[in-house]
Amino acid sequence: MPLSADDVERFEDSRARLEAIAYRLLGSAGEAEDAVQEAFLRWQAADVGRIEVPEAWLTKVLTNLCLNQLTSARARRETYVGPWLPEPLLAGDPMLGPADTAEQRESVSYAVLTLMERLSPNERAVYVLREAFDHPHREIAEILHITEAASQQIFHRAKKHVADGRARTKVDEAAARRIAEEFLAAAASGRTAPLVRLLTDDAIAIGDGGGKIPARTKAFEGAVAVAKFLWGLLRPAAAKRALVGGAPEVYAWTANGEPAVVAVVAGRVVGIMCLEVTAEGIAACRNQFNPDKLERATAHWATADHGEPLFNAF
Repeated sequence: MPLSADDVERFEDSRARLEAIAYRLLGSAGEAEDAVQEAFLRWQAADVGRIEVPEAWLTKVLTNLCLNQLTSARARRETYVGPWLPEPLLAGDPMLGPADTAEQRESVSYAVLTLMERLSPNERAVYVLREAFDHPHREIAEILHITEAASQQIFHRAKKHVADGRARTKVDEAAARRIAEEFLAAAASGRTAPLVRLLTDDAIAIGDGGGKIPARTKAFEGAVAVAKFLWGLLRPAAAKRALVGGAPEVYAWTANGEPAVVAVVAGRVVGIMCLEVTAEGIAACRNQFNPDKLERATAHWATADHGEPLFNAF
C-alpha cells in the first residue's frame, strides 16, 4: 500500500534528526543521506499503521543501517589512500543537528568525530544516541538488541575513550572565529615563530586527500614541524594553483563548532582545516582536501554570508 501524504510528512518531520544521527555515526554527509533514504524505503515498505511510535521505529532502523555501513566502511578504509578523516560541515549546516547542550555540541566536533573512529560500531552507536540525543539506555538496548546494563557499560567505556583523547576546552563561535583569524595571521606572516607560539608542544597536523590531492601519510608532529608545514602550505607555488584551479581565497570560519580555515577557489571549497583548541594552544590541525568530502561544504558556502577573504594563498 502506498504511503499517504500524512505518512510521508511523518517521515519528513524526522528527517533532520535522522540525518544528524547518521552523520555522527558515519562521519560522512553523503553516507548519512544515503542511510536516511534507505530508512525511508523501509518506512515505505512497512505497515506504518501498526507502528505505535514512528520516531523510535525510524531511529532503530536507521541505527542498524548505519551499523552495517560502519562494518563495511572499516573494510573499505583499509584500502583508502592516506589517512581517513571525517567530512567537515560548515557552521549553519542543519546536519550538525541539535546544539543546545555542551554534550550535543561536543559530539559533533571534528575532534570527537575523529576520535570516534577508534570506537567499535556498537560503542559509537551507544555514545551518539545517549550523549547527543539523550536516549535512555532502555531504548538503546532495544535498538541494539543488548541488555540495558550492557548499554550502560558500553557508554561509560566509549565516553572514557573519547575523554582520554582530548582536552575539553569550550569556545563559542565568536571566540572560535577570532582564534582562526589569529592563527591565519600567524601562518601568513612568513615566519614560523608566531605559529609555534600558538601551537602546543605536541601539536599534530594531518590531511585527507583521498588519493586525489597529495597528502602526507604520516602526521606532522611537534610545534616546529607543524609550523613549518603550515607555512609551506600557504607559500605561493604554480603547481599548487594548477592542482586546485587557482589561488584560494582564505577565510576564518567554523566547522563542526570548532575554529576552521576555509580555502575557496571560484566559489568551490578546496580545503577545510579544523583547529582543535585546548587550554595550552592549538593541539591539532586536521585538513580535509578530498574533493568528494567538500561537495556539501561548497553547496553550503554558496548560501553563507562569508564576507571578504582574509588573504589569497599560493
